[in-house]
Parts: sequence; C-alpha cells; structure tokens
Amino acid sequence: MKNTQNKVRLLALYLPQFHPIKENDTWWGPGFTEWTNVGKAKKYFRGHYQPRVPADLGYYDLRVPETRQAQADMAKEYGIEGFLYWHYWFGNGKRLLERPFHEVLLSGEPNFPFALAWANETWKGFQHGLKNRNVLIEQEYPGDEDYINHFNTILPALKDKRYIKVNGKPLFMVYKPQQLPDAKHFIDLWQSLAKENGLPGVYFVAHTMGKSEYHGQQEKDTLAQMLADGFDAVNFVRLGGYLEQRTFINKVLRRIIKIFRGVPLAYSYKKVYPFFSNSIDCDKRVIPSIIPGWDHSPRSGKNGHILTGSNPKLFKKHVDHVFESVKNKPEEERLIIVKSWNEWAEGNYMEPDLKFGRQFLEVLGDKLK
Repeated sequence: MKNTQNKVRLLALYLPQFHPIKENDTWWGPGFTEWTNVGKAKKYFRGHYQPRVPADLGYYDLRVPETRQAQADMAKEYGIEGFLYWHYWFGNGKRLLERPFHEVLLSGEPNFPFALAWANETWKGFQHGLKNRNVLIEQEYPGDEDYINHFNTILPALKDKRYIKVNGKPLFMVYKPQQLPDAKHFIDLWQSLAKENGLPGVYFVAHTMGKSEYHGQQEKDTLAQMLADGFDAVNFVRLGGYLEQRTFINKVLRRIIKIFRGVPLAYSYKKVYPFFSNSIDCDKRVIPSIIPGWDHSPRSGKNGHILTGSNPKLFKKHVDHVFESVKNKPEEERLIIVKSWNEWAEGNYMEPDLKFGRQFLEVLGDKLK
C-alpha cells in the first residue's frame, strides 16, 4: 500500500527563457537565449563543474511543442505534479517571454498541470550577464487599471482545467511581494475580480529569498506580515541561509579571497543544504523549497555565487529533510516547490545533464514510491 504521507505536491519552477525574443536580441545580440549563457560558462577553479551540458532533452527551443511535451512527460514520470511558469508582467501591459506558456494554454498541450509565478522584478544588466548595472526594463505598478488588465489577461489560464489549485483556488505566486506598493490592496482587488468571474478566489503565495529582503527580520515575522497582507502561504528559499550565519570575520576573509583570486565566492553544498530547511516549514502556511544546486557564474561571471559538490547522495538528504517537514500537513497543502526545473544558468535544474543523467530526478521518484 502506498504511504500517503509521501504523497506530496511537487511544483517545479519553469524558466521560459529558452527561445529568442527581439528584446534579448537588442540587449545581448541576435539569437540570444539562456543557452548562450550556459554555453559560455567558465571553469573558475579546480573541481568547478562547468560548463553544464544537457543530456536527454538537449539544447532545446521552447517554441517547439515536442520539447514542451517531452519536459512534461519527464516531470510526470518522476512525480512532479506541475510546472510553475515564471510570468513576466512589467506594468502597462508589457510582457516578455510569454510565448511558450501562451502556446501551452491555447493548444491544450501538454496536458500537464501548471500555475503562474509573477517575476515582478526590474531587469538590470549586471544581474543578467552584462557588465553594467543599467536598467534593461523597469518593473512598474501603474495602479488599479493595470492590475485589472493583468488579471483579465491571465483569467483564461486561471480557468483552465489544468491550472493547479489549492483548496479549490488557483495558485498564484509573487516573486517580490515586498516590492508591491500595497500588497493587501492588490490581493483584495484580485480576490474580488476572481469571485466576479466565477472563481472561489486565488491562493496567493509570497516568495522570499531570505532575511535580506525584509531588513533582517525573523521568518516568523515575515510569515505574519505576508499573511496580514492577504497571502495564503509563504515560500521560503534559503539560498543565503548559511551565509546569514557567518561571522563578520568570515565574511571579510571570503571577500578578500574573492578580490585577490579573482574568482566567484564558492561554498560547499554539503555545508549549505542543511540551512535550506527550518522548523517553520512544518507550518501549513509555509511552502518549503527543494534546491538541487546553485551556480550563477554563467550569468554573472566572477561575481556569481557557487555551491560546489552537489550530488544525488547529498540531494537525497536534503529532500528527506523537506519531506519530513510537510508530512503532517493536510494533503491539499502538502506543497513543495522545486527550484528549479530548468534554470541552467543558475545551476539549479532537474533536467538531465551529461554528468548525472536522471539521478536527481530518480531521488524524487524513489521518495514518492
């Protein structure tokens, strides 16, 4: 008999950057996609796992329906419930990278669950592979008219039978909730619009990358703040959890090493992964994260942060911790977000590569048996 405590809801973040768009052609050159960053990645020190080469799915183009189907088939095979597509709405109706999801929605294929995660962040050159901090495109919040336009634009997705729901409500994640001018007003407005359009409401998830986003406040206070604003749950991503525990002296030494060696800051996955989990993850209003690895150097060069030594054995220990934290939650709210399905230029992906093949996916599949 299947262990119902192992029946968790794994949702994998999905990057739609693997196809050319005119804006990327302007900023980085003709034909740019995320594979451009992946392909030019450098090995900065002994044991640095770069470049990463995709295996089973190859260097795909997300404009190709067969690619999207193959991704969904693979994710389903290993127990992932659905994809959380990064959704780019910059205000005043400006969107980017919407084509893959738009085609999924209109075509009905693949028949695989999905939800949207609003990546409400200004794009700057430094963060996206250029050598300057110039603003590429500004994230704006023009007001209620734009909020209503935004809602109406994604309403067909929210009503799609494939859309992921929690307690009957379609799930919608906000990447930078603290940047919303008035999060409570935004959420209240969308909740009203949802009910006017025959939905029971929206299940809002606030995403947070750590204390630095909330002026160093404790996670319990961040949770309370987000719930007061109307969010239903908070997804904690503790990539910086280990770094927050370091002493001042350790921080200074690391910085000196980086300056004099001219290489990115690197930390052991073995030391860092225990900080990806926290006791607050047992709260049903908290959605923990599974992180297979991290290496931002393909995008940001020597300014990137790197986790070294990630492997399926250590990943299994991390997965065990996360599963343990959700086992006593109501089944509908036993959610875990996998960061990520295909963030190749950040070194966090579940898709097979030449080094490990499907071993990371097999860890998830075995855990769900």
